[in-house]
Amino acid sequence: MGILNSFFRAMVVMLLFIAVSGCGLGKTSEESRMSMIQSVNPDPIAVEDKYGKNHELAERIKHDIQQLPHLYDVAVIKGKDEILVAYKVKHMQRFHMKKIEKEITDKLEKNYPKENFVVSSDFKIFIEAIELKDKMKDPNFSQEDAENRLKKIIKFKKELT
Repeated sequence: MGILNSFFRAMVVMLLFIAVSGCGLGKTSEESRMSMIQSVNPDPIAVEDKYGKNHELAERIKHDIQQLPHLYDVAVIKGKDEILVAYKVKHMQRFHMKKIEKEITDKLEKNYPKENFVVSSDFKIFIEAIELKDKMKDPNFSQEDAENRLKKIIKFKKELT
């Protein structure tokens, strides 16, 4: 019995090691790693107009969506043509994901009819949004690079559905 327990413990440790090494945690920022275990409340960002009208729009969108009681974290990135809204749902609300996504989409379309939204509860999309936000802090990361990265995230989101 003791040998069997030791064997299972060794297998669990090996599987955890493989799972963690396969996640590529070395490539992520501190904030995106923290977002996996807690709320990080990322600031909304605008690719083109970091502190002007587009940034204000991103802030209003985040404020509107953050008011929903089912959510505990929201990331908003305003691109040239589309706005990415990535969110995390409270654990006990995960059974209502479709309903929550519809509620968010309806609210956004009602309040901002001229905008094009990509809404996602996928955790990978949320982390990618945090990563983009962090990269945009680098002065060498251009608006064009940010827009291209946002388009890749949106394309990835659309491939998931």
